[in-house]
Amino acid sequence: MGHGHGHGGHGGDDRRRLGLALGITALVLVVGAVGAVVTGSLALLADLGHVGTDVVALATALAASALAARPPSRRRTFGLGRAEVLGAALNAVLLLGVTVWVAIEAVERLVTPTEVPGGGLLLYGLVGLVGNLVALVVLQRGSGGMNVRGAALHVLGDALGSVAVLAAAAVTLTTGWAYADTIASLVIVAILLPRTVALLRETGHVLLEGTPAGIDVDEVHAVLLEVEGVAEVHDLHVWSINDRSPAVSAHLVISDEGCTTADCGEHGVLDRATTLLRDRFGLHHSTLQVEAPEHADHEQACEPPRPLRAGGSALG
Repeated sequence: MGHGHGHGGHGGDDRRRLGLALGITALVLVVGAVGAVVTGSLALLADLGHVGTDVVALATALAASALAARPPSRRRTFGLGRAEVLGAALNAVLLLGVTVWVAIEAVERLVTPTEVPGGGLLLYGLVGLVGNLVALVVLQRGSGGMNVRGAALHVLGDALGSVAVLAAAAVTLTTGWAYADTIASLVIVAILLPRTVALLRETGHVLLEGTPAGIDVDEVHAVLLEVEGVAEVHDLHVWSINDRSPAVSAHLVISDEGCTTADCGEHGVLDRATTLLRDRFGLHHSTLQVEAPEHADHEQACEPPRPLRAGGSALG
């Protein structure tokens, strides 16, 4: 049995950035709450709803990052790396709920428009935009992992919301159009909804052990067959603990027939295979089992091979 492992040192930096962004966002939340009460703006309330979920999202992301940094244990041999994926999924669900609520409220206001003071919108929208941009810059300088991206998506939504609030304020002040605030809210929804659904699909793919993006299982299978000394590959699986930790496992049937290298034994095959997986696909965590042809025949007699289906992540 052979193993290859890789680890990253991004966690501490991510936690510092998430903590700083959380403090900034909490301040924006307080200011926005005052503004929503004073102006009665739906766009500002929509923005405030996103800021509120941001505080929860950033706190969740911070907790998930801390959990993911814990080392593996006997109970959790992979550690808690999946905590980041769960945090990102929770953030996506929260943002989706707020976005749907804003859309429903906006449709109601299209029927019954509400007068909103443009001056108040302008002031509170500007404060929110500055705070969101600072938090967004802080997060974008992090590792770019799924957990941080999920939190950053919330902050991006707030920044876009603040821009929409400012646009609504400008239209209200110059034209007095009663629907400006409502239309701004719908623009926020249109921008955020596809991004939120995409993040939810991405986290679901990881949780369901899907093949990591950018890795073709058929190509991995073909590359392993090219390794000197490998006669057959079966039980190939490619998955990911989180979006930065892809892993692979496979059974390699070895044979020295036609082998031109000096070492076609178990160790030579494992070294060449793990090196290829790392260099060609970025698969730093690999678990490879080598087998003699007669052992592989016995295994396959006990359990018929399962062909790879479209979109699947296993070859049997």
